[in-house]
Amino acid sequence: MIHEACTILKETQTLFVLTGAGVSAESGIPTFRGSSGLWKNYSATELATPQAFKKNPALVWEWYHWRQSLIVNAEPNPAHYALVKLEEIMPHFLLLTQNVDSLHQRAGSRNILELHGNIFRTRCLRCDRVAPYKIPEKKSDKILPTCSCDGLLRPDVVWFGESIPHAIWQRAQDFLSHTDTALICGTSGVVWPAAAIPEIARQNNARTIEINLEPTPVSSIVDISIQGKAGDLLQQLISGLNQ
Repeated sequence: MIHEACTILKETQTLFVLTGAGVSAESGIPTFRGSSGLWKNYSATELATPQAFKKNPALVWEWYHWRQSLIVNAEPNPAHYALVKLEEIMPHFLLLTQNVDSLHQRAGSRNILELHGNIFRTRCLRCDRVAPYKIPEKKSDKILPTCSCDGLLRPDVVWFGESIPHAIWQRAQDFLSHTDTALICGTSGVVWPAAAIPEIARQNNARTIEINLEPTPVSSIVDISIQGKAGDLLQQLISGLNQ
C-alpha cells in the first residue's frame, strides 16, 4: 500500500491534506473520544458546548487550561514533521486541520487552515475581538478571562453544535476543486463537514489516500486506505518519495 501511495504522490502537483486528532494523539494529546477524553468524569461532549459555557464558564475554562497545559508540554511528532516535508516537496499544498493545538505550526507547516479554531486564541462575547491567549501562570489568577471591553472571553474554537468558519471551509473547497490528491490522516471520518472531504475530492477527480489506526466510514470510498500510526506511515511515504 505504501508503494502505491508513493506512486500517486510522485505524480501529484497539488496536494490537499486533512488531519484529525489521531495525528496529535501521537504527541500525547488526549482525543475527545474514549476514556482518554475524560476529565474529572466529564466528557468533551459535555464541556465543549455553548450551553456548558453559559451554565458554568469557570468549569469550562478550567478544562481548557488543563488542555492547554498538556499541549504546551507536548512536542510535534514524526507525523507533523513528515507533513512539513510534504509541503516542501509539493508545488501546491494545503493543510486543513481539525486540531486546535498549533502543533502543525510548531513543526513548521505554513499553508495551513484551522477548521475548528485554536485553543491558544480567545474571542470576546461582547465585541467579537479575537486575540492570542496565554495560560495564567498562577493559580490565584482569575479563572474567567475578560476582554479590554470587559466582555467575557471564550476559547476561539468550534464547539459541538456550532458552525465551522465559513471562509475557511470555502477556501478548503476552492483548493479541493483543483487538487490532484487528497491525503486524510488521523481522522475518525464521522465529524462533519470534514467527513465529506474524501467524497468532495472524488467528485473533483482527485485521488484519495487515507492513513488511520483503524478503518473508518470513509475507508471504503478512498483509493488507498492504510492502517497504522500516522507518524510511521508518513515517514515511510517521505522515504519512498526521496528514492
